[in-house]
Amino acid sequence: MTPMVDDVVASPRGSVARAPRVALAILTLINLLNYLDRYVVAAVAEALKRSPLHPSDAQIGLLQSGFIVVYMLVAPVFGALGDTRSRTRLIGWGIALWSVATALGGLAWSYLSLLGARALVGIGEAAYATIAPALLADLFPLRLRARAFAIFFAATPVGAALGYVLGGTVGAQFGWRAAFLVAGVPGLVLAVFAFLLHDPPRGAHDGAGVDATRPSGAAHATPTLGAASDVHARPRGWRAYTSLLRNRRYVVTVLGYAAYTFALGGIAWWMPAFLERVRGLSPIVATRNFGLMVVVTGFAGTFAGGWVADYFLRYSRQSYLWVAGLTTLAAVPLTVVAFSAAAPSAFWLSLTVAELLLFASTGPINSVVVDVVSPTMRASAMALNILAIHVLGDVPSPYLIGLISDRSSLQHAVMIIPIALLVGGVIWTVAAWSGPGARGSALAPVRGA
Repeated sequence: MTPMVDDVVASPRGSVARAPRVALAILTLINLLNYLDRYVVAAVAEALKRSPLHPSDAQIGLLQSGFIVVYMLVAPVFGALGDTRSRTRLIGWGIALWSVATALGGLAWSYLSLLGARALVGIGEAAYATIAPALLADLFPLRLRARAFAIFFAATPVGAALGYVLGGTVGAQFGWRAAFLVAGVPGLVLAVFAFLLHDPPRGAHDGAGVDATRPSGAAHATPTLGAASDVHARPRGWRAYTSLLRNRRYVVTVLGYAAYTFALGGIAWWMPAFLERVRGLSPIVATRNFGLMVVVTGFAGTFAGGWVADYFLRYSRQSYLWVAGLTTLAAVPLTVVAFSAAAPSAFWLSLTVAELLLFASTGPINSVVVDVVSPTMRASAMALNILAIHVLGDVPSPYLIGLISDRSSLQHAVMIIPIALLVGGVIWTVAAWSGPGARGSALAPVRGA
């Protein structure tokens, strides 16, 4: 075994050795910057509308949708590469590309040039989003994996919040162009750290630790929640995607994730504008208050969801799906109240609790995505997941909400968000109820998914 794997195996139960902790910290910090760069645009949306570019609401939404279209289309390419090539090098070059592209957005001379810069950001971020979770899964055993994913994905709300706050503050003081420049430059430093990370063998904690890039490795590994055990029998490259489509539990998980992403994409993109336009807050107050709420609920919800899901894994192999499904369903009535309540106190209280519940599913559901497939197909699984959740999720939602807003009002447009949450919560809950070991205590691997 590699030194990193030995460190984990030799550590006392419940602890994480130093080397994986350091890698987790670096990957989490990069993930924070990933979402900061992604949501800085939402923070300056109203400033963009007042600029000479003068985009409509639909065009503002298209900046996010266009970014995600490129992001999801390129993801399968990096998924195939990530299962066979050096993951740390691919991650490093991806970070460098998205950082430069973010800064270039501040130099845009027209709406189309800004849209093109955001498309380049999508290419760089696709490399990271497909490969980093697969790398992370090989650093930690199953009993610690949901918690590791919870820490990693806690950077999502923090990064998004920093994007809102940084974009709103810098944009108000120095203009929207400066916000893009300030957001893009730090990524070049983190790209260097990514190149220095160790790339462990594929499936290091799922049996024999077979690395897909080394055919001479052991022939068998034991996947955790239902993938086939013979890693050499698993298809690689583009054939892996057709195999994933035959994995029923993987497909159901991703469909629920798509509905969930539709809702969160709409909230993340339009909430600063909603607070300014519907609630009457200033740009700085709107981005600051929403950003602080996202930080608090993101940290608390993401960490709690990961720990709770790991705890209940001893009682049900479907613990991760149960946590994701039930918390999402509980958030549905709260979002309805948040978008329709006239009183500011009712809005903030209901939205805060709803966000807390929604973030609880982040770690568990991403763990499910990589746990129901062979270890040598995890990057491909994340890539296909990214493609599906964005095609069906936050590609259409920002644009659709903007389109409805142009024809009626933003307050009416956001009411499609709780409908999407209801769909996602129902799919995950039904999948948890019908899955193997849903109500039993056996934790043996499930074969033949």
